[in-house]
Amino acid sequence: MMDSERLLLIFLRIFAGVALIALVPACMPFAWMDAVHRFLGLGPLPDLPITSYLARSLSGFYAVYGALLLYLSFSLRRFLDVIRVLLGLGLLFGIGLLGIDCTAGLPWYWIVCEGPLVIGLCGGLLYLAGRVKKSGLALPSDR
Repeated sequence: MMDSERLLLIFLRIFAGVALIALVPACMPFAWMDAVHRFLGLGPLPDLPITSYLARSLSGFYAVYGALLLYLSFSLRRFLDVIRVLLGLGLLFGIGLLGIDCTAGLPWYWIVCEGPLVIGLCGGLLYLAGRVKKSGLALPSDR
């Protein structure tokens, strides 16, 4: 069975990779964003500057968060305290997302998938990070 450190490393990099996919919507044409919005059953996406700004900046935030987690994962023990802080903030962000999603009138599938997923991922990774010791043998990624 894998130890907590290996599991943290693997899932941290998977989480980071998935978050980096947000670069795509941050750069996609507005017509594509509108098509996705309609596909999700949310109707036409309002063609307003604030809509484009918020959609792109949130996607950019996810991508930056993913890039940072990926970078830190290559020196896991060295940056363990920073990783713990980022995961704790991610957990709080997920709780905030859940509240926002519930009050914004989003469909049930959005409410169930976004906030709880972020809460679960960050909470699980934070648990694993809490089980990792800063001292001991270096991982191959720490060399």
